[in-house]
Amino acid sequence: MSALVVVAHPCDDSFTHAAAQRAMAGLVAAGHQATLIDLYAEKFVAAMSRDEHRAYHTDVPTLDERAIHYGELLRGAEIVVFVYPTWWSGLPAMLKGWLEKVLVPGVGFTFNARGKVRPGLTHVTHIVGISTYGSPRAFVAAINDNGRRIITRAFRLSCGVRTRTTWMGLYAMDTRTDAERATFLERVERKMSSL
Repeated sequence: MSALVVVAHPCDDSFTHAAAQRAMAGLVAAGHQATLIDLYAEKFVAAMSRDEHRAYHTDVPTLDERAIHYGELLRGAEIVVFVYPTWWSGLPAMLKGWLEKVLVPGVGFTFNARGKVRPGLTHVTHIVGISTYGSPRAFVAAINDNGRRIITRAFRLSCGVRTRTTWMGLYAMDTRTDAERATFLERVERKMSSL
């Protein structure tokens, strides 16, 4: 299977990047063809410009060549993995912008003959979210974990109701021991190798 790993963290020596590398290792060990998109390293421009917003409602909804390329990668992926830190109870702006600029009409969704929205990524069989949190799990649950909801609900609607989801969160990251962090990374690799 083809897998796409999207990582969003500005520091390449971060725990987030370590988790992304372990996810890649697990996917490759399982025999998947895995591609990594590092949004910060690739200098993706997350903010949609005025011209891009206007284009969104035309027959050519994407002006950004990089977003077009990412859309092509997404259309070829059967497994999509998002790796990011939860900031301000949600996705980093870089990842939110990626979703907005890549999941355009013709990629994330289509319209049927009656103008109803239909999923555009029905070939995606599995969505995985891997995130770290500064807060404990109970606090994250109390504020609804917006990033998780976007990925496992909203993004999943672009794929279809049969698409499976897996969530892996390391809560209270700042107070975790080195051993606990290492265990989480091992769990990430093991889980990806079982997909």
